[in-house]
Parts: sequence; C-alpha cells; structure tokens
Amino acid sequence: MAVDFRPLSGEELDLQHLEYSRQGPTLTITLNRPEKLNAFNYRMLSELARVFENASWDDEAAVVVLTGAGDRAFCTGADLSEWEDSLVARPHDYWKWFGAFEEMHWRLRNIGKPTIARLNGLVVGGGNELNIACDLAIAADDVTIRQIGNSRGSVAAGGATQWLPLIVGDRRAREILWLNEEIPAAKALEWGLVNEVVPRERLDDAVAAMAQKLHDKLPECVRYTKTQTNFWRELSSAMTVPHARDWLTVHTPSYETYEGVRAFREKRLPDYADVRSRMSAGEGAQLWGPEVVTCSSCGAEGLPKRFSHCGVCGAAL
Repeated sequence: MAVDFRPLSGEELDLQHLEYSRQGPTLTITLNRPEKLNAFNYRMLSELARVFENASWDDEAAVVVLTGAGDRAFCTGADLSEWEDSLVARPHDYWKWFGAFEEMHWRLRNIGKPTIARLNGLVVGGGNELNIACDLAIAADDVTIRQIGNSRGSVAAGGATQWLPLIVGDRRAREILWLNEEIPAAKALEWGLVNEVVPRERLDDAVAAMAQKLHDKLPECVRYTKTQTNFWRELSSAMTVPHARDWLTVHTPSYETYEGVRAFREKRLPDYADVRSRMSAGEGAQLWGPEVVTCSSCGAEGLPKRFSHCGVCGAAL
C-alpha cells in the first residue's frame, strides 16, 4: 500500500494557535496568539512541528514565510505564564516541554525549502531563536530584537548560544546573550542578524520579492545547498542541545527561575541583588535542593534550610 504524503490544508490540520495558507509557491505560517504577543505555549510548539513537517511535503511550495499575527510582535518566546503555572510548579516536566521545542526547531531546519522570517514586531528570547532558525530575515524598520534568558532565569541554549556566534560573530553574540539589551532593526542589519530592513508599509512587498527570487531557482539544488550551509548549525546543535535540555530541567526549580518568572508576572525587574546575597549567605541557588535540615523536635527530615519552623510539627528550627 502506497504511503500518502499529501500535504494537508490549514483547515485539515485543525490548528488552534497558527494560521497556515499558501498563495502560489509561497506558504505562510503565522503565529496566532496576538493577545500574548505571539508567545508560544506547548500547544503551539506541537502545532509548529506538525505544520513544518506538512510544509516539507508540499511540492508546490517553493518558500516558507514565518511571521506573527498583528503588528506588535513576531514572537516573544516562551509564554512565561504557562511556565509559572506548569513548569515552575512541576520542574521535571521542563524536559518534556523542551523536547517539543527541540522537535519544532529540527523540523524547521530540515523543512527542505528556504524559509524567510517576516519580522513584523517584537522579537524576544525564543522568538529570536525562531528568527535565526530561518534561512533569511526581513524586518520592519521599527522592530527590536532581544535575548532575555540571563534576566529571566534561563539560558538561550535552544539555538541562540549556538548560532549567534556564527551569524554575528563572537563578541556581538556575547553582547546580545549576556546583556539582554534591545537591538534596533538598523543595528540588526549592520550586524547581519537580518538580511533586509524596510519601512513597515513595504514589508510584505520585500518578503514577496525575496520569495520570488528563491522561487526562481532549482528546487533540489536549493534544498541541498540548504543542507550544506546548515552544517555548522547542525553540528553545534547536536553537540550542545541535549545537554542544555537536561541542564535547564535541573535549573528550572532554582530560585533564579522562580524570581525571574515572578518578576515578569509582577511587571518588574528581578531582584538580582537578593539572588546574589542568598548565594553569598550559603543558601544556594535552589528553591528545593540539598540545602535541607532535620527537625530536632519531631525528627522530620528534608526540610528546606530557609524554613524557620518545621512544616510537620511547627517547632522552631
């Protein structure tokens, strides 16, 4: 029995957080959570992996454009409200979440046709990892790009730590990843983080022109050229991403992540000084970790060192 590799339509895919459509040879995938600045949750990650695979099967599609709904954001990375509700509360589940993130990226890189990031608004954190996972990028001139991991209790090791040194050079990559400052579109163009910057009203025309240039090339040659030019990205990812998946899972229950996510919810900067003072006082970085005590009154073991009273009998510790 023959295998059916027929690509499905957007309606057949039953998408909740994406829009999926093709006009002629250009297939457009739109992150569709504008009320969340197109931040991705677990469902969106799963849908992206599915549509990237589906797009790879579409022989009539020459180019894939990835963009965000509305005009405020391309993508602002992971939905930190989902992190607070699910991953900070159940940190061992982060390993599962990152698996979906990793699969989505693999399918995007191996989609078999050129991809263009249409940057229509804020590009933040994992949203920039989506940007740099695409082959080319065109930005509106009022767009800003920013990594935020070091300010929110995470590390941008799902693509940014690996690929930014390849794209913008080592020193600039360190500046982006370590300082977490906004990069205006003009500087992003100067640094090679995007290919083109145009006035917002010309964004669609510029993307269409780039897509047409890619369409007017031989498809198998383009696909194999993409495979070859992906070599250093694939090598660096294979060497580091599985390690990052485990390290980030271990780090998720840390006080750094807790404070970073809580500060985001409270619309403030994390209390960096408090985090450092806790470490200086020998309290460690973990919310729940090896820094434990035993109650001398009832003998309860494994009580967090920061507790002033026993959670079992109530005695002072």
